[in-house]
Amino acid sequence: MTSRPVVSVYKSDNSKEIVDSAPMPGVFTVPIRNDVVQFVHTQLAKNRRQGHAVFHQAGQEHSAESWGTGRAVARIPRISGSGTSRSGQATFGNMCRKARMFAPLKIWRKWHRKCNITQRRHAIAAALAASACTPLVMARGHRVEQVPEFPLVVENLNAPNTKSLLTTLNSFGAGQDLAKVRKSKHTRSGVGKFRNSRYVVGKGPLIIYGNETEGVKRIAKNLPGVDTCHVNRLNILQLAPGGHLGRFLIFTKDAFKALNTVFGTHRYASLEKSGYKLNRNVMSCADLARIINSDQVQSKLRDIKTSVRMHDKTKKNPLTNKAMMNRLNPFAKKKAEILAKAEKERQAAKAKALKAKKTKAQRVAKTKRSATYQGLQDGLNDAFKKAEDIIAEEEKAGNYVPGDTSEEESD
Repeated sequence: MTSRPVVSVYKSDNSKEIVDSAPMPGVFTVPIRNDVVQFVHTQLAKNRRQGHAVFHQAGQEHSAESWGTGRAVARIPRISGSGTSRSGQATFGNMCRKARMFAPLKIWRKWHRKCNITQRRHAIAAALAASACTPLVMARGHRVEQVPEFPLVVENLNAPNTKSLLTTLNSFGAGQDLAKVRKSKHTRSGVGKFRNSRYVVGKGPLIIYGNETEGVKRIAKNLPGVDTCHVNRLNILQLAPGGHLGRFLIFTKDAFKALNTVFGTHRYASLEKSGYKLNRNVMSCADLARIINSDQVQSKLRDIKTSVRMHDKTKKNPLTNKAMMNRLNPFAKKKAEILAKAEKERQAAKAKALKAKKTKAQRVAKTKRSATYQGLQDGLNDAFKKAEDIIAEEEKAGNYVPGDTSEEESD
C-alpha cells in the first residue's frame, strides 16, 4: 500500500522528462489482500475451461460375463472367447486393465464458477495497490531495477508504430523485463502442445490506457509479453496472472486520472460501479507494541491480577520435612536442639570414661607408638623433599631426562 500524495507524469519522447503530476488515486491506498486475489483468480480462471468427457461405453464394449463361483477365481466379468491371451481377462471393473475408469468424466460436470462481484472488485483494487509496491513487483519476477517510479505514468503512448513504442518502453527501464520475456518462450510440456497453444511465454508489462489513448492497443499487440487493457475493463486475470500480486503496470495519463472515477475514493463511492466503496484498513497504524504501550492505553488498563495460593497443594511428609514438622509441632525445633545437646554430652562422657579406664602403662605405650609413627612420617617427608631438590637441580642443569634410571646408565 502506498500513501504518496502525487505521482509524476513522464513525457513519452524518450527523454524521461517530468511534464506534470497527478494526485494518487484512492485505489492505491486499499489494503493488499492476497487471500482475496487468489480466491477470485481461482474462481474466474475456471471459466475458460471447456467441458469434456470420456466415451460413455469406454472399457465396457466386451461380451464379458462372470464365471460365477466354484472355479477358484474372482467373480469379476471375464473376456469371452478362447485361443488368445485376452480371453479370460477380467474387465469392466475400474481396477482391471483396459476397463472403464472410476467415476468417468461427464459433460454435465460443473466446469464454471460464479464469483461475487464485490469480491472481484476488491481483488482488482488490491492488485492495483500491489503494483505500486516495488518489492512486490520485483518479487513477482519483473526486472524493473531501471524503472524511475511506481506507479509509472506516461503522458501518451500513442506511438506511430510498434518500433517507436518499444523504444519508449526501453527508455523507461522496461527493456530488461521485455528481454526476460523473450527468453522465456519455450514449448509447452505434455499433450497441450497439440491443442493450438504450443508455446508458453512469460508475462511482461501491462499497459493500461484510456479513451484518449486507445491506439496503443493496436501498436502493442506484436510485442511479446506486453498486454494492454482499458481502464474500464480491468480484470484480475491480467492484473495478477496465476493469482500472484505485483504485475508491472504502465498507465497512460488519462487512464490514471480515471481511476478515481472507476473505483472512487474513501470520501465518495465509485461513479461507474454502482454501490461500490473501497476497502478500508482495519488499523491505520499496525504497530501494535506502540499502541499497547502508549500512555493513553496503559492509563486505562487495570492492574495486573496475581493469584495467591491459599494452601500448599503438594503434601509433604513431616517426618522428613522440618518446616512442615515445625508447623505441626511448635516444640519440634526445641526438641531437636535438646537431643543434639544430649548426644554431644554423651559422646564427651564416653570419651572421658574410656580415657579414665586406661592404665598408666597403656598411656605410656600409646605415647611411644605415637612418637614412633610421627618419626616415620617425618623421615619419609624429609626423604621425599631431598629427592625433589636433587631432581630440581638436575633439571636446572639440564642433565635430568624423565624415565632414565641408574640401571640404564650401567647397561
